[in-house]
Amino acid sequence: MDALKMLQHSIGKEAQGTPSAFMNWLRPTILSAVKGKLSLQYTVRNEMTNAMGNLHGGVTSGIVDDILGATVFSLGEPHFYATINLSIDYLSAVKEGEVVIAHSEVIKQGRQLIHAQCEIWNADQTRLVARGQSNLLKTEISKPNE
Repeated sequence: MDALKMLQHSIGKEAQGTPSAFMNWLRPTILSAVKGKLSLQYTVRNEMTNAMGNLHGGVTSGIVDDILGATVFSLGEPHFYATINLSIDYLSAVKEGEVVIAHSEVIKQGRQLIHAQCEIWNADQTRLVARGQSNLLKTEISKPNE
């Protein structure tokens, strides 16, 4: 099954058994998946928080990086892409037990570079929690035949 079909088949389900061990740890629920665009929902667990009980900035950054990787994965490209930079704006705190929704999309795809962005919102999508963007570089590593 190709990457996009795998994501679409899992809509409404918690991601598990994905190629990303980090995504498996984050345990998002897939809300929508189209080529180059994803929406995932996350519940903030205790092990995702900092000493103040808020979603840890490193985990927020990890969510952005991981969903952007999955978004590039949805394109069905034959090669892996590696993050070469990642910029995050932290805009609002989220507490343990709260739900956040991340929306990502590919903004521009070139022959070697892909630029993608992500926004993380609170559950009712009235408060922007974080915004991030990244450039990903095509590697020489080919994906196994799907």
